[in-house]
Amino acid sequence: MPGHHEKRYRKTLYIVTSAAIAAIYVILTLPFAQIAFGPVQFRLAECMTVLPILMPAAIPGLTIGCFLSNLLNPNNLGPIDIIFGSLATLLAAVSTRWIFVSMKRVTGIAKDWIALLPPVILNALIVGTYLTFLLTTGPVLGTVILMNIGYIALSQAVVIYLIGFPLLLLLRKSGVGKYREGTGKK
Repeated sequence: MPGHHEKRYRKTLYIVTSAAIAAIYVILTLPFAQIAFGPVQFRLAECMTVLPILMPAAIPGLTIGCFLSNLLNPNNLGPIDIIFGSLATLLAAVSTRWIFVSMKRVTGIAKDWIALLPPVILNALIVGTYLTFLLTTGPVLGTVILMNIGYIALSQAVVIYLIGFPLLLLLRKSGVGKYREGTGKK
């Protein structure tokens, strides 16, 4: 049973890891604002949506990073983008972690690829839908919503599978996520 100091260490490690992930998310988003926001968004920080597979601390880190990025966006789209973009990220991160941990019979690359679907699907549905209403002047057509959902899905898939997946493999190879935070156990 972990002692008092070990519990404090684990809690501190969790908070620091979350904060570092949030900071990196902002650093990878804001300098590239022109391509990180809008109906077609190649948000480099989304490659980090692989991190919930390796560590639970990534869930609040990604959510806070997305919140801060949307809040500090030079072309801020207001509370809808800030709240619902962050909510999409939270749901995607929790779903990624849950799917990865729950899939006992699937192994290897297939397990990773399936676990990485939530950031693609949820961001496409949630962000693609509300961005249509925020960015469209005049009546909103269903075809425009579907187009924006498709654009977000495509841009998310490119970043997550072409950049994030190799990042996941590299982090795994270097030992990140191999041990439970602060316990030294697998």
